[in-house]
Amino acid sequence: MQFQLLANDTSSSARAGLITTDHGTIETPIFMPVGTVASVKAVTQQQLKDEVKAQIILGNTYHLYLRPGCSTLQAAGGLHKFSNWDRPILTDSGGYQVFSLAANRKIKEEGVMFQSHIDGSRHLFTPENVMDTQRIIGADIIMAFDECPPYPSDYDYAQKSMELTHRWLARCVKRMDETEPIYGHNQSLFPIVQGSTYKDLRVASAQFVAGMECDGNAIGGLSVGEPEEMMYEMCGLCCEHLPASKPRYLMGVGTPWNILENIALGVDMFDCVMPTRNGRNGMLFTTQGVINIRNKKWATDFSPIDEGLDCPTSHYYSKAYLRHLFISSEILGLTIASIHNLAFYLHLVGEARKHIIAGDYNSWKNTMIPILKTRL
Repeated sequence: MQFQLLANDTSSSARAGLITTDHGTIETPIFMPVGTVASVKAVTQQQLKDEVKAQIILGNTYHLYLRPGCSTLQAAGGLHKFSNWDRPILTDSGGYQVFSLAANRKIKEEGVMFQSHIDGSRHLFTPENVMDTQRIIGADIIMAFDECPPYPSDYDYAQKSMELTHRWLARCVKRMDETEPIYGHNQSLFPIVQGSTYKDLRVASAQFVAGMECDGNAIGGLSVGEPEEMMYEMCGLCCEHLPASKPRYLMGVGTPWNILENIALGVDMFDCVMPTRNGRNGMLFTTQGVINIRNKKWATDFSPIDEGLDCPTSHYYSKAYLRHLFISSEILGLTIASIHNLAFYLHLVGEARKHIIAGDYNSWKNTMIPILKTRL
């Protein structure tokens, strides 16, 4: 993997770059649709390419390990061939799922013993077998196995958790060095910065991660309940200590305004389930603000969903029709809303990139955020 830094905004730490992988190039800043179980919910791969204009999507090691399982994925030739997606893929290591399964897992030095949410069966994830599983999945960018501490965490817990994540990272790097890609394309490991909301821990973790000299770096453990301003403070601190020559990925963030603020701090890559999850519940993000499509005010609004968006679905269907689909519990409504929201997120980071290159990102951001937060 290669990362080329093309432009730095003069009024902020925002930057525009290009990530090159064996499955294609990615223009940064970028938003990555979440396809947890080899599917972005309610959206086809063709729609992701043609309408959403997705350049890279996510898979999740925990979920893919359980279903369809490593043997099926390897027999298919990896996740790209299994899902018929020929562009880049990033896989989360499963650390966040371990965090969310707090009642059904036990963390120890070796790894994490957990119970499947599907059938209750017991499994052990270690840094080594998580790397092996991601080799089998075949993603272009794979994440190190980490522990994501909850918010709030006391200092002692946050420190011990961070140190465990660092020891696991060393084992992940060693395992990657000992093994080869299975399908003939390169795979890049991204370590994850942890440290909860403690400044000294975040700095220590960012410096440790930077010292591993991997192809890119990720910032984890944010957007887990802490106030937005605290998220921005921690993210900015991490970016100051992560190398500018490598892409920075802020995991699981977030709202459109969260994304714009974190781009200004120096983040290049984002993912979040929000556009599809909120879309399936009738919340649309648009170039004019936020819409609850279930509201009666849209019942006779025959204007397009969003005329400001270069997405056929957003132009083809009216707000009234989409509302009708939701009120009638028609599945098509979920697809339309999901395509629209994802296309909006990709449009937003594309516009951000243009303004970074133009050198006026900060003023554009400050104009856009109040619009994006407006409830229509």
